[in-house]
Amino acid sequence: MTMGRGPFGPLMLWRLWEMEEVLLTPPDAAEVRFLARGVVSAATCDRGLTPLQELLIPALFLSMTGHPVELAEVTPIGAAEFAAGMARRNRVFRERIVQTMLLSALVVRPLPAATGNQLREYADALGVDDDMIAVAQRYAEGAVDLAAVDFTRNGYLGNTDTLRLDALHTAGLDSSWSAVTDDAGLAGRWAELWELPVWTLGRGVADFYRDRGFVTPGLPGSAPPLLAQHDWVHVLAGYGTTLENEIEVFAFMARANDDPRAFSLLAMVISLFETGYLRAGAGLFEADAGHLSTSGMATRLGDAMRRGALTRGSHDFLDLDWFSLADRPILVVREEIGLVAKDGSAVAAGSAGPWQPGGITPYQLNSSKNAAAADGREYLPWQPDPTRD
Repeated sequence: MTMGRGPFGPLMLWRLWEMEEVLLTPPDAAEVRFLARGVVSAATCDRGLTPLQELLIPALFLSMTGHPVELAEVTPIGAAEFAAGMARRNRVFRERIVQTMLLSALVVRPLPAATGNQLREYADALGVDDDMIAVAQRYAEGAVDLAAVDFTRNGYLGNTDTLRLDALHTAGLDSSWSAVTDDAGLAGRWAELWELPVWTLGRGVADFYRDRGFVTPGLPGSAPPLLAQHDWVHVLAGYGTTLENEIEVFAFMARANDDPRAFSLLAMVISLFETGYLRAGAGLFEADAGHLSTSGMATRLGDAMRRGALTRGSHDFLDLDWFSLADRPILVVREEIGLVAKDGSAVAAGSAGPWQPGGITPYQLNSSKNAAAADGREYLPWQPDPTRD
């Protein structure tokens, strides 16, 4: 595992981190058991772990480290003792561990106030400051509306700087998630994707939209251009468009980005599609709780994070100018970023690609048929090369 930014902790840990050589090797089985002690101790509630937490925590550690965790063998550990045991790990590693704590806690509703305070205690001991800790504490206090404001203010999700606007190829937005429904230039750029050869990334995205009846940005009824950015990831990484797939995509995106603030993407979709803490998000999504709790999803989430972590370099897929890659073959782009295949356990658990069974909702399928009828064309499901998914 790797970790992110944040101020250092108490003076004692300052001295430890200065004196000891930084440990950069992957954690071995013994250290993984130690890390699990800290995560469980920070994320547990007074009534113990929930059934979902009991599935999720081992799945995360197995996917991200390759070492299994037996929760029955995990004993509690205090924040100070855990931080001392992490003294040789750098800020990047510690940040990721705090995010594992957060993810393990954010799946609980209602989240007890004591758990919210525990998360802050362990993060402070580790010298980590993550915006999502404040969100978790808002949830624990029952201040859900204030938590939604915290998401809006988050430096990553609320970013509307020049780099992002240039990548979206549209004029200034009122907010990151604003829709653009009357922009002929933007609509024309998306329409040009149809002219690309089959098996290119851009043509794949055009097919992706057509086969779901989606409206491309720049036209009435379209999704926000920023949300459309993640549609390219569906095609590139091979994930369908059910709500379970959405959890996978945002987990992949969050972990492929070295900026620790990108974790807010995953926190957002968990708050939408598992706990329902957020009523709406990303300019289009509405709450629909319970999807991470469905069979196999803990494994699929862990595998999506693993695939994101193993990509070469750091990838901010929301700020990427995807049109600069549109004419590239999908398989070439995958190779360039070092995208690894899904683990067999995730596939067996139901992780499907955009054109595989289970990778589209009945509503989307019906929308695509209606769109074909409105255009006066026969509905012909596209048959992709199996290597594409």
